[in-house]
Amino acid sequence: MTENEIAKIVVDSAVEVHRTLGGSGLLEGVYKESLYWELSSRGLFVETELQVPILYKGNPLASPLRLDLLVEKKVIIEAKAVTTYNAIFEAQALTYLRLMDLKLALVINFGERRVASGIHRVVNGL
Repeated sequence: MTENEIAKIVVDSAVEVHRTLGGSGLLEGVYKESLYWELSSRGLFVETELQVPILYKGNPLASPLRLDLLVEKKVIIEAKAVTTYNAIFEAQALTYLRLMDLKLALVINFGERRVASGIHRVVNGL
Protein backbone atom coordinates (compact mmCIF):
# COMPACT_ATOMS: atom_id res chain seq x y z
CA MET A 1 0.00 0.00 0.00
CA THR A 2 1.39 3.42 -0.94
CA GLU A 3 1.60 6.45 1.33
CA ASN A 4 -1.23 8.13 -0.57
CA GLU A 5 -3.48 5.08 -0.27
CA ILE A 6 -2.84 4.98 3.46
CA ALA A 7 -3.48 8.74 3.72
CA LYS A 8 -6.90 8.37 2.11
CA ILE A 9 -7.90 5.77 4.71
CA VAL A 10 -6.52 7.99 7.49
CA VAL A 11 -8.53 11.00 6.27
CA ASP A 12 -11.72 8.94 6.03
CA SER A 13 -11.04 7.54 9.51
CA ALA A 14 -10.38 10.99 11.01
CA VAL A 15 -13.70 12.25 9.64
CA GLU A 16 -15.47 9.21 11.11
CA VAL A 17 -13.82 9.74 14.52
CA HIS A 18 -14.71 13.44 14.56
CA ARG A 19 -18.31 12.75 13.55
CA THR A 20 -18.77 9.87 16.00
CA LEU A 21 -17.35 11.83 18.93
CA GLY A 22 -19.56 14.82 18.17
CA GLY A 23 -16.96 17.19 16.76
CA SER A 24 -14.39 19.29 18.55
CA GLY A 25 -14.08 19.99 22.25
CA LEU A 26 -12.38 16.86 23.60
CA LEU A 27 -8.78 16.31 24.61
CA GLU A 28 -6.18 15.33 22.03
CA GLY A 29 -5.68 11.92 23.65
CA VAL A 30 -9.33 10.98 23.08
CA TYR A 31 -9.07 11.66 19.35
CA LYS A 32 -5.70 9.92 19.09
CA GLU A 33 -6.94 6.76 20.80
CA SER A 34 -10.16 6.75 18.78
CA LEU A 35 -8.20 7.19 15.55
CA TYR A 36 -5.94 4.31 16.58
CA TRP A 37 -8.97 2.04 17.03
CA GLU A 38 -10.63 3.22 13.82
CA LEU A 39 -7.51 2.60 11.71
CA SER A 40 -6.91 -0.77 13.35
CA SER A 41 -10.51 -1.80 12.68
CA ARG A 42 -9.91 -1.03 9.00
CA GLY A 43 -7.06 -3.53 8.94
CA LEU A 44 -4.11 -1.16 9.15
CA PHE A 45 -1.06 -1.80 11.34
CA VAL A 46 -0.80 1.16 13.72
CA GLU A 47 1.84 1.92 16.31
CA THR A 48 1.18 4.51 19.00
CA GLU A 49 3.51 6.61 21.16
CA LEU A 50 6.46 5.30 19.17
CA GLN A 51 9.78 6.60 20.50
CA VAL A 52 12.10 8.16 17.95
CA PRO A 53 15.68 8.48 19.20
CA ILE A 54 17.53 11.71 18.54
CA LEU A 55 21.26 11.54 17.97
CA TYR A 56 23.53 14.48 18.59
CA LYS A 57 26.93 13.92 16.95
CA GLY A 58 26.36 10.19 17.22
CA ASN A 59 25.22 10.27 20.84
CA PRO A 60 21.62 9.41 21.75
CA LEU A 61 19.89 12.14 23.72
CA ALA A 62 17.99 11.21 26.88
CA SER A 63 14.67 12.55 25.61
CA PRO A 64 13.49 10.78 22.46
CA LEU A 65 10.62 12.16 20.43
CA ARG A 66 7.26 10.41 20.59
CA LEU A 67 5.14 9.97 17.49
CA ASP A 68 1.41 9.99 18.05
CA LEU A 69 0.73 7.30 15.44
CA LEU A 70 2.70 5.50 12.75
CA VAL A 71 0.54 3.73 10.18
CA GLU A 72 1.86 0.76 8.20
CA LYS A 73 5.40 1.92 9.07
CA LYS A 74 4.98 4.56 6.35
CA VAL A 75 2.76 7.47 7.42
CA ILE A 76 3.16 9.57 10.56
CA ILE A 77 0.02 11.00 12.15
CA GLU A 78 0.25 13.90 14.56
CA ALA A 79 -3.08 14.51 16.30
CA LYS A 80 -3.94 17.96 17.66
CA ALA A 81 -7.05 19.39 19.31
CA VAL A 82 -6.44 23.14 19.29
CA THR A 83 -8.56 26.15 18.43
CA THR A 84 -5.62 28.02 16.89
CA TYR A 85 -3.47 26.04 14.46
CA ASN A 86 0.26 26.74 14.47
CA ALA A 87 2.57 26.06 11.52
CA ILE A 88 5.16 24.72 13.98
CA PHE A 89 3.13 21.47 13.98
CA GLU A 90 4.11 20.95 10.35
CA ALA A 91 7.76 21.76 11.05
CA GLN A 92 7.76 19.14 13.83
CA ALA A 93 6.18 16.58 11.52
CA LEU A 94 8.82 17.27 8.86
CA THR A 95 11.55 16.74 11.47
CA TYR A 96 9.99 13.39 12.40
CA LEU A 97 9.91 12.41 8.72
CA ARG A 98 13.57 13.28 8.29
CA LEU A 99 14.65 11.45 11.45
CA MET A 100 12.78 8.31 10.38
CA ASP A 101 13.55 8.64 6.65
CA LEU A 102 9.84 8.58 5.76
CA LYS A 103 7.94 10.54 3.13
CA LEU A 104 4.49 11.50 4.45
CA ALA A 105 2.96 12.85 7.63
CA LEU A 106 -0.52 14.13 8.34
CA VAL A 107 -1.15 16.70 11.04
CA ILE A 108 -4.81 16.35 11.99
CA ASN A 109 -6.39 19.09 14.08
CA PHE A 110 -9.55 17.71 15.65
CA GLY A 111 -10.16 21.16 17.15
CA GLU A 112 -11.61 22.39 13.86
CA ARG A 113 -15.36 22.62 13.33
CA ARG A 114 -14.84 20.45 10.21
CA VAL A 115 -11.91 18.12 10.72
CA ALA A 116 -11.32 17.90 6.96
CA SER A 117 -10.29 21.58 7.11
CA GLY A 118 -7.76 20.72 9.81
CA ILE A 119 -5.80 18.06 7.92
CA HIS A 120 -2.36 19.18 6.72
CA ARG A 121 -0.08 17.04 4.54
CA VAL A 122 3.64 17.27 5.23
CA VAL A 123 5.99 15.67 2.72
CA ASN A 124 9.66 14.78 2.71
CA GLY A 125 10.77 14.24 -0.87
CA LEU A 126 7.48 12.91 -2.26
